Amino acid sequence: MYGKGIIKGALVTFKHFLETYWDDIRMMGKRYMSQEGVDYRSSKEVKGIFTVQYPEEKLIPPEEFRYIPFLVYDEGEDGAKNIRCTSCGICSKVCPPQCIWIEQTTDPNTGRPVPEPVEFYIDIDICMNCGYCAEYCPFDAIKMDHDYELASYDRTEAHIFDKERLMKPASYYASIRPENFAREEAIRIEKEEKKAAAERAKAERAKKKAEDE
Repeated sequence: MYGKGIIKGALVTFKHFLETYWDDIRMMGKRYMSQEGVDYRSSKEVKGIFTVQYPEEKLIPPEEFRYIPFLVYDEGEDGAKNIRCTSCGICSKVCPPQCIWIEQTTDPNTGRPVPEPVEFYIDIDICMNCGYCAEYCPFDAIKMDHDYELASYDRTEAHIFDKERLMKPASYYASIRPENFAREEAIRIEKEEKKAAAERAKAERAKKKAEDE
């Protein structure tokens, strides 16, 4: 029938229109100010057409949401920040807009490179939030953040993030990306167990060889 598609499209629009008001009535008193309302409006169950009343209401970013990268460090027993980055430079090489600059640490006595960055900079105005740096990092040292409220009136130094500003603990990464963190930890533990098993087997072979001799 001629015009059937137009009618179907209009019915879909009208359905969303009615569901908008039904959601408003059903969630009356829970929207905007309650965690229950925010959780609901962040879920796939939400109906109709809605406008987020930002900044009073902030929806929870999904786990795979990505914004500016940050550097992950493991917290030591003495409170030390054990940064995972080895300054290999892979992230800066794969970065499409070339917004990452790294200066590698060198041993003052030997002059040889040390697997740790002395300086690490990201220009957040240039960053396109593609996530290539996090995807290609072989040490899980750089990840994509959920913090998107970074606007400022300064267009120079405030938007050049240095190493200290980029560093965040592994516990923070686990809080914003729990599924990814659990998966990576499982892989890391499996690798460590395989390595330990290989070392034990090597030690047993060496012991057996010594006994035979």
